[in-house]
Amino acid sequence: MATQSAASTAGPGSGKAADPKRWLILAAVCCAYLMIGLDLAVMNVALPDAQQDLGFSDGDRQWIVTAYALPMGSLLLFCGRLTDVMGRKQAVLVALIGFAVASAIGGAANSFGLLVAARALQGVFAALLSPACMSVVATTFTSPKERGKAFGAVGGVMAIGGSMGLIIGGALTSSLDWRWCMYINLFFAAAAFIGSATLLTKQPRQGAQMDVPGMVAASAGLFCLVYGFSNAEDGWSGASTWGFLAAGAILLAVFWAWQMRARNPLLPPRVVADRNRGAAYLTTLFVGAGFFSLLLFLVFYMQTILGYSAVKTGSAMLPMVVSTIMVTAVAGARLVPKVGPRPMIPTGLVISAIGLAWLYFIEVDSSYVSALLGPLLVIGVGMGLIYSAAANTGTSGVEPRDAGVASAAVNVGQQLGGAVGTALFSTIATNTTTNWIADHVQGRPTVGQIHQAALEGYAVVFLWAAFALVFGAVVTALMLRSGPLPSPEEPAEAKEAAEPLAADRV
Repeated sequence: MATQSAASTAGPGSGKAADPKRWLILAAVCCAYLMIGLDLAVMNVALPDAQQDLGFSDGDRQWIVTAYALPMGSLLLFCGRLTDVMGRKQAVLVALIGFAVASAIGGAANSFGLLVAARALQGVFAALLSPACMSVVATTFTSPKERGKAFGAVGGVMAIGGSMGLIIGGALTSSLDWRWCMYINLFFAAAAFIGSATLLTKQPRQGAQMDVPGMVAASAGLFCLVYGFSNAEDGWSGASTWGFLAAGAILLAVFWAWQMRARNPLLPPRVVADRNRGAAYLTTLFVGAGFFSLLLFLVFYMQTILGYSAVKTGSAMLPMVVSTIMVTAVAGARLVPKVGPRPMIPTGLVISAIGLAWLYFIEVDSSYVSALLGPLLVIGVGMGLIYSAAANTGTSGVEPRDAGVASAAVNVGQQLGGAVGTALFSTIATNTTTNWIADHVQGRPTVGQIHQAALEGYAVVFLWAAFALVFGAVVTALMLRSGPLPSPEEPAEAKEAAEPLAADRV
């Protein structure tokens, strides 16, 4: 009877009993993910106070954000493979300790240089923590239905992070001090560490050798791309933009050529060659570009034109967060296991595009209910469909030894999409604003004209972001296979090969 009970908890086709602690493990993972999501936004709110306290210039201010993004974006693939080599539990615990220490240093920083160094160190450990946590979910949940629920929960937490960061950052900065925007991470890290140390099972080291040439080429290439696109926000003509972008493209081409012949490749071609997983990675690229533009320029609109505070801005995003969570929970648990990602991802991208295009009609004096509430709810529904399927698909069918690097590939797409989208859309917004002033203003512009010019830039960005998501919908619809995702013991290639045989028997 005991054997029968254990077997009943196993997922279909999983071949083993499900971990009885799996839902508690998911809670610990979600706590860690929430910390990463918060940190992407919470320091943005604290920047003005930190600048006044430490005395750095407006030009230096972007480095507080860039210092975090550069190591995280460039080290994800290396850290994903490092997770596979050193073991998921070990990687999670090391990353949590490192992130907490970096946050404590940042909170106590007495100079601009120390704060930047702390943010860079946070980015390093976030690059390890993110794929380690996702690979824990990918290997802990084997039942398709439970796997859908688990990735739906992770997707919901990812959606919460940015908005909650604005709310928490605003509250901490106004009521306590900007330094608490760093110290708050200590509480999340402690809770996630206790849960992970207690619940996760220590794994033996895989014994595989690290692909050092691949690691160097991938990390350097990704660094150059992220840095190049970050510089592009200030103009595309400089050598620091095109030089780094060209170097990044060359290094990544060298990296991929090496992966085809390396004995222990950093990113095995078998991981990205699958159509479903490749489509999932492209999905995160398009979503990163579109969603980052939404957060960046909608926050600008709310704060600079509508006059919202940081806390009010974050609260205004809550309807989108709630709709994302609700749709993610339902779609992840019920729809993805039944129909697979093909109906979900393209549909979610189109729905989100509709919401972004709706924002094109905002005005200088728009009210929240008439102009923002509807688009935010629609975008939340679309993102819920995407989040419920993309992360699940990106890690579906991989062997446990590749779970870390497959998870990292999901995050690489999002980071690169954010960098590319921010650079391209910032250029579009700047050019649109400049052209509007040149066409409509004679002499010194008034405050109202400045707001109208900025509004024109934001509106055009939302429209271009919508076009990008529609293009992503077309691409992913062509790439994704029909039907449910394969079970962990049934690789996608085996399932695809079996379909003609089944047809012949019929």
